[in-house]
Amino acid sequence: MFTGIVEELGSVVALVRPDGDGAASGTDSVAPDAVLTVAGPLATSDARPGDSIAVDGVCLTVTSVADGAFVAEVMPETLRRTSLGGLVPGARVNLERALPANGRLGGHVVQGHVDGVATLVGRTPGPRWDDLEFAAPAALTRYVAEKGSVALSGVSLTVTWVSDDGFGVSLIPTTLAATTLGGLVPGDAVNVEVDVLAKYVERLMAAGVAR
Repeated sequence: MFTGIVEELGSVVALVRPDGDGAASGTDSVAPDAVLTVAGPLATSDARPGDSIAVDGVCLTVTSVADGAFVAEVMPETLRRTSLGGLVPGARVNLERALPANGRLGGHVVQGHVDGVATLVGRTPGPRWDDLEFAAPAALTRYVAEKGSVALSGVSLTVTWVSDDGFGVSLIPTTLAATTLGGLVPGDAVNVEVDVLAKYVERLMAAGVAR
């Protein structure tokens, strides 16, 4: 698992799709839809094949590491649910290694399992912070609570307000400088992971009603 505390800004080296429809020519149907290579000196400093690294909030499994970069396979479900399919070489991404058993939970419990995508619709600069407004479908906002936690592109944030079709967050100077959220402009998309506890509560309540 992760905590939503970004460790470094990585840089996309390549996002390679085997062919246009996501299946590698001449191979079977289980071929990965895309192969992502990301440069990140800190993230790769102790990474080994099989390790998990969150890329813009998406938990990916490292398949190889070399020269300060790691490679991960990105499956069709991930591309459907997240913004990773739109990455281009040179794009900056938030990176976080998986939390060690003796690590500090500095943000909140983040699984790296993205629930959907929200779009920035407004940005209001403050004296030392920015207020951001996102549009999101009701299927996401139903799990978002004012003063609760949400992960946006892998960044653990506190929700300032929420409605049926959107929510807001505020970014402190450290977050503005150390993550990709500082450079967002209206129209940009972010990966959203809601609090997993809300989803389990809903599931348990629904099961109870069914009985």
